[in-house]
Amino acid sequence: MGITAELSAFSADVSTAALPLAVVERARLLVLDLVGNVVRARHDAESTAPLLAAVRALGMAAGSGGVFGDCARYTPAGAALLNGALGHSLDFDDTHAAGSLHPGCPVISAAFAAGEMAGASGADVLAGIVAGYEVACRVALALPAGDHYARGFHPTATCGVFAAAAAAGRVFGLGTDDIASALGIALSQAAGSLQFLANGAWTKRFQVGWSGMAGLTAATLAREGFKGAADPLEGQHGFFNAYAPSPNPARTVQGLGTEFELMQTAVKPYPSCRYGHAGIDAALTLRAEHAIDPATIERVVLGLPEAGMRLIGAPAAQKADPQNVVDGQFSGPFVIAAALATGKMDWDSYALLRDTRIRTLLPRIACERDSEVQAEFPANMSGKLTVVADGKTLQAVVIVPKGEPGNFLTQDELARKFMTLTATVLGEERAACLADAVLAIDTAPSVSPLLRMASPAMEARLAGD
Repeated sequence: MGITAELSAFSADVSTAALPLAVVERARLLVLDLVGNVVRARHDAESTAPLLAAVRALGMAAGSGGVFGDCARYTPAGAALLNGALGHSLDFDDTHAAGSLHPGCPVISAAFAAGEMAGASGADVLAGIVAGYEVACRVALALPAGDHYARGFHPTATCGVFAAAAAAGRVFGLGTDDIASALGIALSQAAGSLQFLANGAWTKRFQVGWSGMAGLTAATLAREGFKGAADPLEGQHGFFNAYAPSPNPARTVQGLGTEFELMQTAVKPYPSCRYGHAGIDAALTLRAEHAIDPATIERVVLGLPEAGMRLIGAPAAQKADPQNVVDGQFSGPFVIAAALATGKMDWDSYALLRDTRIRTLLPRIACERDSEVQAEFPANMSGKLTVVADGKTLQAVVIVPKGEPGNFLTQDELARKFMTLTATVLGEERAACLADAVLAIDTAPSVSPLLRMASPAMEARLAGD
């Protein structure tokens, strides 16, 4: 059996009843985390208004599909696009360190859209989500993601389309051959570029949403009998050979069905590129332990792995002068400056892009490739922070940042993050009810009521966007 066939068989057969309980429980938490991101981004992300306008202009705002945090209804494609793009808009969504991607957005957005199309149960949607996570992470691991990045690809989008197709295919109840066909169709839509880094473009968010929509489209085509390319992953002109110089296709199915990459997926305590999180942890620890006065800071060095340097450390001049939210999310100097200056790094920190405390610190913060940190990659997105302040040199190394599988957020911590993101949009009571519903998703006969529960209350409807 080939790589594509094995992934397809796993996706077709997976069920919550047969999965380890720990996997089911973790999947629920990952859904909760993404839903919170979508709800807040629907109302706060600066890219949301033009995205919604385009969706409406394209005729995708005339359906029955739900978007978390939105009272309107969309076509299935529009719902998948919006939930995926919004989930990624705060850069606060989950991460898989070894695969260097965010699996949740394309997978969960496609699975919910498929669930509404098919009238599927919550258990089937959650099973599709587990299938999608495994496909996303395993395809990325086989590239490997570092080589894929070096070619300028964005793995969340490129690998995400296969994952979304598998997730939607499972929700539709497709068999092995049809899911394989869906993956073959997805191959024609595998796209995503890192060029957004040049100017803080919103294409990073869009291409992740697009991969969710494209995967849903691929699964729908396969469901209707449309024929996809054979061996889309391992074939001569397939994804692995075309998108990376030295792939390891066998890694895709290693331990499939017994080892779950979903369990190696982390959640973010900070809304920024994951490569900066170990440094933020270190900055907050040093600030608290040594009562650092930001005014006395002379120099800061953030040690990163090579992959982290490409995203948040270089070019140095650009990273030291972020002009917008996307720049800030991918600026090692900015996130460290915010943590050292204010003792936190949250969504509201981006309002400080022009703050004099931050601007004073930015030129004093340098990012460097660190051999100790590099040795931990890709297993860990580690970081080392050295702070010279008031004549003293302080240093902290964080191997496993907060939120990683080995240092995972508790359910209470995730619930607090969820409430922080959603309560301002939905109100405390409605947000709490939504959290309870998400955490019981696999007992729901349908996911449609859950999506409607995520709409703002009537007062918000009357007030408009």
